Amino acid sequence: MTARFPLFENELATRFAKRFFGAAQVILQSSLPSVTQELVSLRASQINGCGHCVDMHTKEATAAGESVTRLHLVATWRESTVFTEAERAALALAEEGTRLADAHQGVSDATWEQVRAHYDDDQIAALVCQIAVINAANRLAVIVRQPGGSYQAGMLASADL
Repeated sequence: MTARFPLFENELATRFAKRFFGAAQVILQSSLPSVTQELVSLRASQINGCGHCVDMHTKEATAAGESVTRLHLVATWRESTVFTEAERAALALAEEGTRLADAHQGVSDATWEQVRAHYDDDQIAALVCQIAVINAANRLAVIVRQPGGSYQAGMLASADL
């Protein structure tokens, strides 16, 4: 598979990416655990069918020490025993926040209550922003058919953005 458009080689897209990455840095520097950030990004990317982002987030999580077992089970987190209650709340929020068009109410009150029980206000803000950012990133990559498979851990952080 090859990309249908070299988005990351386009001047306008590169200028946008610099600002987009700058916004994402706020989340990376938040008190939301980095493992939670990666799990949320991975789950949304799986739902959206974004091979590029699934590749990126599995490799970043692995480089940060996440277990292969947990990464394999993200897609079936409800039927798995390897996630904390806080991570399960974040994964539920990621799913409901990604599948907004699938439910008339968007994020359910039950999911929101679980998120409130496990995260403080800054962490909730980071979670909501993380879900918005990864969904936007998924759309960019899926629209241009950016293939997965060639990402190396640390590549985005070291990019000239």
